[in-house]
Amino acid sequence: MKLKTIDNYNFLEKKALVRVDFNVPLNSDFEVSDSTRIKAAIPTINKILSDGGSVILMSHLGRPKEGPTEKYSLKHTIKTISDLLNRPVKFASDCIGTIAKDASDTLAPGEVLLLENLRFHKEEEKGDINFANELASLGDVYVNDAFGTAHRAHASTAVIAQFFKGKSMFGYVMASELLNAEKVLNNAQRPFTAIMGGAKVSDKILLIEKLMEKVDHLIIGGGMAYTFIKAQGGNIGSSLCEAEKLELALEILSRAAANNVTIHLPVDSVNADKFDKDAKTNTTAINNIADGWMGLDIGLKTVDIFTKIIAESKTILWNGPMGVFEMSKFENGTKKVAESIVAATKKGAFSLIGGGDSAAAINQFHFTNEVSYVSTGGGALLEYIEGKELPGLKMVIDAGLEG
Repeated sequence: MKLKTIDNYNFLEKKALVRVDFNVPLNSDFEVSDSTRIKAAIPTINKILSDGGSVILMSHLGRPKEGPTEKYSLKHTIKTISDLLNRPVKFASDCIGTIAKDASDTLAPGEVLLLENLRFHKEEEKGDINFANELASLGDVYVNDAFGTAHRAHASTAVIAQFFKGKSMFGYVMASELLNAEKVLNNAQRPFTAIMGGAKVSDKILLIEKLMEKVDHLIIGGGMAYTFIKAQGGNIGSSLCEAEKLELALEILSRAAANNVTIHLPVDSVNADKFDKDAKTNTTAINNIADGWMGLDIGLKTVDIFTKIIAESKTILWNGPMGVFEMSKFENGTKKVAESIVAATKKGAFSLIGGGDSAAAINQFHFTNEVSYVSTGGGALLEYIEGKELPGLKMVIDAGLEG
C-alpha cells in the first residue's frame, strides 16, 4: 500500500489539523504518568513546524459519559507536550465553536494549539458529519496520526477526511505502525513465532485464525491457556476458563496440526488460593491444579520451553501477558518472555509488541527500547492483522493528497 505521509507535503504557512492519540494515563494529581503516546507524536509535530506550518492537535482522553469532566480534560497534558516540544502549547477549552475558531484563526506559523477533549461532545463517537465539518473548518490540511483509534469510524478519525480531499495524509506514527504490521503479516522471516496471552480465547480467535496461515509456532499463555487445558481433560481448579469455548479450543489445536503450526501450551502453572497479591502460592502441572486454586502465571518448566522457542525465532509477534504481571508474585512468566524477546531481538530477530497489556509489560520492565517496535494501538493493530478494514485508514487513503 502506497501511503501519502507528511513527508509528501510542505506545510509552509499551513494550519495542520492533526488527530493524535493522547489518551494517556494520569495520576491522582492529574499528571501524565506514561507519556509514550505523546512522545510518539513529537516527530510528526516537529516536521510540520520545521516546514513553517502551525499545528492544531485534537485527541480524546478516557471515556467521559456526561460531557466536560475535569479528570478527562486534555489541559492536564499541556505541560508534558510543551516539555517534549520545548515550546509553549496554547489551549482551547473547547474543540468546536467560537473558542476553538478564534484560537485557530490567531495561530501563527510555528505555534501549537491543543483542543479540548473531542469526546466531551457525543457527536465525536457517533461519527457526526456536522461535528466533523466544524472540526475541519479549523485547519487547512488534515493529518491522521492516531493509530490507536484507526479502527473507530469517529468524526475526527475517519469522517473528517472527506472535507480534506487532496489534503489528507498520515503522520509518522500511523506510517510506522502500518509498516511494522506489514513486516509481520507479509514479510516475516522464519521461524515466525506468535505469542498469545491474556484472559480469553474468544478475544483472540480471529487473530489466531489469521496467524494460523502465517506462523510456525504459536505460544499460548495467560488465562486463555486454561481453556485449552480443560478442553484436553485437565484439572484446572478454579482457574479462568471459557466453558463454552472448549470445542473451539480443540478445533484450534486440530487446525494447527493440519497447517503444520506447532502450538505450545504451558506444562506447569503458578497457582494462588485467591486472586490477591498476598495469596498463598504453589506450582503444579497445569493439568493437575487442585480445587480452590487458580493459575495466575506460567511455571519455570514452561518458561524454559517458551524461551527456547523464542530464542530460535526470526520474527516475533507478542500480544498478551503470560500471567497477572501486575502482581509481583505472578510477573515472572511475562518478564522472562519479555527478556527472551529482547535477547532474540539483539540477535537480529524482528519483534513487534502488540499494544495493550503487552506494551504495558514491556514498559514496566523497561524494555521499550530493546525490542523492534511497540505498537501504540492494541485494538487497531489486532483488527489490522485480522484483516478488518480500519475506517481511519481507508477514509484518509480515499481522500489522499493531490498529485
